[in-house]
Amino acid sequence: MALPHLFENWFATRGWEPRTHQLECLEAGLAGRSYLLIAPTGGGKTLAGFLPSLVELNAAQNYQGLHTLYISPLKALAVDIARNIETPVSEMGLSLSIETRTGDTPANRRQRQRDKPPNILLTTPEQIALLLAHPGAEQFFQSLRCVILDEIHALINQKRGHLLSLGLSRLRALTKRAGHPLRITGLSATVPDPAPLLDFLTPQHDANAQRAMLVRAQGGATPKVSLLHSDEHIPWSGHSARHAMGEIYGAIKFANLALVFVNTRSQAEITFQELWRINDDNLPIALHHGSLDVERRRKVEAAMARGALRAVVCTSTLDLGIDWGDVDLVLQVGAPKGASRLTQRIGRANHRMNEPSQAMLVPANRIDVLECIAAQDAIHEGQLDGEFWRAGALDVLAQHIMGMACSAPFDADILYGEVISAAPYAQLSRATFDKILNFVATGGYALKSYDRFRRLVPDKGLWRVRDARTAQQYRMNVGTIVESPSLSVRLGAAKGPKRPGRKLGEVEEWFVEWLVPGDTFLFAGELLKLEKVTVTDVIVSRDKTGTPKVPSWQGGKFPLSPYLAGRVREMIYAPSQWHKYPAAVQEWLAMQQEKSVIPRPDELLVETFPYGFDKHNSGRTPNIPAGTAGKKANGRKGSGRYFLVCYPFDGQLPHQTMGMLITRRLERLGKQPLGFVPSEYALSIWARKDLSDVDMDQLFDEDMLGDDLESWLQESILMKRTFRNCAIIAGLIERRFPGQEKTGRQVTFSADLIYDVLRDHEPDHILLQAAWDDAAGGYLDLKRLGALLARVKGSIRHKPLSRVSPLAVPVMLEVNREPIAGEAHEAMLAAVSSDIIDIAMGEEA
Repeated sequence: MALPHLFENWFATRGWEPRTHQLECLEAGLAGRSYLLIAPTGGGKTLAGFLPSLVELNAAQNYQGLHTLYISPLKALAVDIARNIETPVSEMGLSLSIETRTGDTPANRRQRQRDKPPNILLTTPEQIALLLAHPGAEQFFQSLRCVILDEIHALINQKRGHLLSLGLSRLRALTKRAGHPLRITGLSATVPDPAPLLDFLTPQHDANAQRAMLVRAQGGATPKVSLLHSDEHIPWSGHSARHAMGEIYGAIKFANLALVFVNTRSQAEITFQELWRINDDNLPIALHHGSLDVERRRKVEAAMARGALRAVVCTSTLDLGIDWGDVDLVLQVGAPKGASRLTQRIGRANHRMNEPSQAMLVPANRIDVLECIAAQDAIHEGQLDGEFWRAGALDVLAQHIMGMACSAPFDADILYGEVISAAPYAQLSRATFDKILNFVATGGYALKSYDRFRRLVPDKGLWRVRDARTAQQYRMNVGTIVESPSLSVRLGAAKGPKRPGRKLGEVEEWFVEWLVPGDTFLFAGELLKLEKVTVTDVIVSRDKTGTPKVPSWQGGKFPLSPYLAGRVREMIYAPSQWHKYPAAVQEWLAMQQEKSVIPRPDELLVETFPYGFDKHNSGRTPNIPAGTAGKKANGRKGSGRYFLVCYPFDGQLPHQTMGMLITRRLERLGKQPLGFVPSEYALSIWARKDLSDVDMDQLFDEDMLGDDLESWLQESILMKRTFRNCAIIAGLIERRFPGQEKTGRQVTFSADLIYDVLRDHEPDHILLQAAWDDAAGGYLDLKRLGALLARVKGSIRHKPLSRVSPLAVPVMLEVNREPIAGEAHEAMLAAVSSDIIDIAMGEEA
C-alpha cells in the first residue's frame, strides 16, 4: 500500500524507505483490522503501530476527541514513546494533540484530559481502569478508534493483562454503541507463539469478529552474544559474580554506554558497589531499580538520554523498548533465566534493525555457565521461551465489576457477555461470574451481615455502586500490583527535625524488622546506617564503615524457564560437548561422572549420603548449616546429618513446593527431616535418619499433589499471604482511604481475620478459590511441578553415596546463605565451603 504524499516525503527527507511490515500495518489499520506486529528491535514497531492513526488523523483534519490510546506496561515507556512520536508529527506539521497520562500526571491535567481529551493519549493499564470507572467514560471514549498495546507479551499472562483485557472488552462495547468498531494493535519483539496474543486482540464468542491479523517483519541482524570466559576462579555457588567485576569494568571502559543487567534489586545494589569500588577512572556509573525513588530514577534516565553516563546497573525496570541514548553494549550478570528475557534485554543495545546488538553474558557460578551457554545458543537459533497460559484471575474480575458499577449502573447479563469476550475469561461460567458479582455486592454468605462489605445495590434490574464514598475508595485502590508492605528510606538524623529528609526509595517492612539502630545496609548505591524507624519511614544517615546487609525484595527473582531448563539437562548429559565449556566446568562434570552418575535428560537423579559425622565415620566434624522453610538443623559440631539431593533442573518454585511436600512424607516415614533448600536446578533435604533405604519411586509419586498438598496448605501461612493479595485486588481490603493509608501490619491483620472467618464459615468462598488459583499458578507453580513429576515417573535413579557428590556441592553451599556484602561473605562460608568441596573431590584427610 502506498503512503500518502506527505508521509512519503517525510520518509524521503530522512533518507528512509517505509519497510514492508510498516505498509502492511498501514493497510490493515485503514481497513479496520486488528493486528499483531512481531518485529525485532530497531524495526520501526512504534511507527508501524501509530502510522494508521497518524494517516487517519491527518485526513480528518482537526479530529474532535480521543482517537488513539497507546498503552504501555511502564510509565517511562509511555513518556518516551510520546517524545518519539511528537517528532514526525511536528516535522510533518500534522494538526493533532498528543499527551501522556500516568500516575505521575498532576491531578489538574488529568481533569483537563477528561474534559477535553487529546487525539492521542499514551497511558498505562491502571489509568485505563480508572478512566473506565469514571461516570463520564462513555462520552470520553465515544470517538475512540484505535488501541495500541506495546510490549504486549509482557502483559497478557499477568493480572495487569487480565485487567487490561476486561478494559478492552468494555472499550469495544462503548465504541460499538457509538456506531463504529475498535481496532486493537499489538506490538512485540519476543513472541514464541503468537496464537495467545492474537486471541487477546480478538473478541471471543463473536461470530462476526475477524481474527486479528499477524504481521511479521522480515530481516533483522542476529545479535552478537559472547560468553565471558573469566581468568578468575569460577565459584561453585552464589549470584554476585564478584570474581568477574574487573572484567566487567574492563568491558564498560571500552563501551560508549553499557547496560549492566542483573536479575534482582539486591544484586543491583551489590554489583553497583563492587563496580564503584574499582572505578579508578571515575567513570559515570549509575544505579536503576524499582525500589529507588522515582525522581532518582528519572535523573538516571535523563542522563542516559543525554549521553552523560558510561554504564547503568539495572534490573527489569529497563528491560522494555525504551531508546535510552546510544547503548552499544548489554552485559547480563548471572544467568538470564529465559531466552525471551535475554532477547528483550539485548534489544536495548543498538536500536538499528540491520546491525547486530552486542551483548556479553557473565556467569556467576558453574551452573550459570551452562545456563548462559544454553541461552546463547537459543539466541543464535532464534528460539524463545513459551509460558503456561493462565486463565483470567477472579480477584481481577471482582475489581472490574466494581469499576463498571462506579461508571454507571449495569445489567448483569450484558456485563457477563462483555467479560467472556475477553480471551482470558472466555471459558468463565455464568455460575462463577454470579458468585463474583454476589461477592462484590455483599461480601458473600459469611460476610453479608457486615455493612462495610456491601458495595453494590440492586436498582430497577440493574446494579449500581452503593454510594459516592464507596466509588472513591475503589478509585484510590485500582490496580493489580500488590507490593509487600514497605517503608520509605529517608536521610535524616535520630534526633533531627520532625519532617524527615530526602527520600531515597523504599525497603520492605520484613527487612527492617531484622535491623537495630546502628546497623548498616546498602541501598541506593550508598552505605547507610539505621538511625530510627517511624510508622512510615526508615531514617538513615550516610556511613563509611561497618559490614553492611543488603535488602532483598520478596518475589523479585525470575523463574528459570522450562525451555532453558530442558536445554541444560541435555547439555549435562552430553560428554562429547563438554570440551566447549570452561575448564572448571569440565572438571566438575567429569568428577561427577567418576564419583556418581550423570543423569539422562528424562531422568531424575536422587543421591543420598551422610555428612558431618565424626572422624570415625567420615573424617570430618564440620558445622551443619541451618535450614530453611521454618525448619532448622542443629548446627552443633559432630552432629551428622543424612542428605537427599535430587536434580530436576526445573526452577526454584517447583523445587520449593516439592521440598515442602517431600519433607512431610519423610516425616511420616519416621526419617525426622530437619530442613530443605531448593535451588534453580536441585533440591537438598537433610534428616536425622538414614535416607538411603527410602523407596524413591513412592516418595516422588504424583499423588503428593493430592492429600499431602491439601494438608500442608491447611497449616501454611502461604495461603494467608496469597489471600491478602487477592483481597486487596478484589477490593475486600483497601490499602488507601481518603486522607490516610493503612500500614502493612494493619492490612495483614485485617486479611488474616477475614481469612479465618471464611475458612471456618464459608470454605467454598469465591475469594478462597481465587487465592488457591493464585498459589497454584504462582508461589507453588503446581502446573510445572505436575509436569516434572509426570516426566520422571518410572525414571528415577537412586544413587546411594558415602560422601557429597560434585553435582551436589552448589546446592549444599546454598544452605542458609545470606547476601552479605564484602569479604565477610566469603569468610562466613569459607570453612563449610572448603570442607564440602574437599569431600566431593575426594581430597579429605
